[in-house]
Amino acid sequence: MGSMGTGGTGLIVFVVVALFIVSNAVRVLREYERGVVYRLGRFVGVRGPGLIFLIPMFEKMVKVTLRTVALDVPPQDVVTKDNVSVKVNAVMYFQVFEPGKAINSVEDYLYATSQMGQTTLRSVLGEHELDDLLSNREKINQRLQKIIDERTEPWGIKVSAVEVKDVDLPEGMRRALAKQAEAERERRAKVIHAEGEFQAAQRLADAAAIIADHPMALQLRFLQTLTEVASEHNSTTIFPVPIDLFTPFIKAAQGK
Repeated sequence: MGSMGTGGTGLIVFVVVALFIVSNAVRVLREYERGVVYRLGRFVGVRGPGLIFLIPMFEKMVKVTLRTVALDVPPQDVVTKDNVSVKVNAVMYFQVFEPGKAINSVEDYLYATSQMGQTTLRSVLGEHELDDLLSNREKINQRLQKIIDERTEPWGIKVSAVEVKDVDLPEGMRRALAKQAEAERERRAKVIHAEGEFQAAQRLADAAAIIADHPMALQLRFLQTLTEVASEHNSTTIFPVPIDLFTPFIKAAQGK
């Protein structure tokens, strides 16, 4: 009885140990995951996706995701080229395209990429004036993406986009920009008003030239004005009739 109990216990222990070894030897990786495998500390390759097998106690795996990562760059104190102090934050979009390099070339590729984004953001924005930072955002984003992508390429990381999100200005600078914008709106309003006055004067000059060449046009306009006044008012209106209005009739009578 004792021998049978000891044998049963040994079998149970063997089954538990076998299950433990198998569970550590078999891994399942999703479509967007890869496994960086080391055998006795040496890099032996990248495996996945799907079902993969590891040699128990000899092989270890580090899991890496290939999905695009959106990484926030915390607010950075930046002094622009025209000596304006601002706080700027951004967001980076990147993904690992070579898992082996991402694990072997840098200790923590997420932290390293974040630090690279922060330092590059400060240095690049410091080369631009405040007006460029506010108006040429797209051009600055493209330059940031290009520089960071070049620096992270040896780590097996592809930076697809960098977007500057917020530019926090000092209160005094905000008031100055508000006054500048208001002055610009007033300038545009005055220019539009002056343009309208110029066009109106030009039309009046054209009308005067037409009347000078065709005197009868003035008489027809006079008669039209009388008709409009008579239709709008019920009171009697007296207008002095210019003698030129009767000139054609006088000449016709004299011709007889």
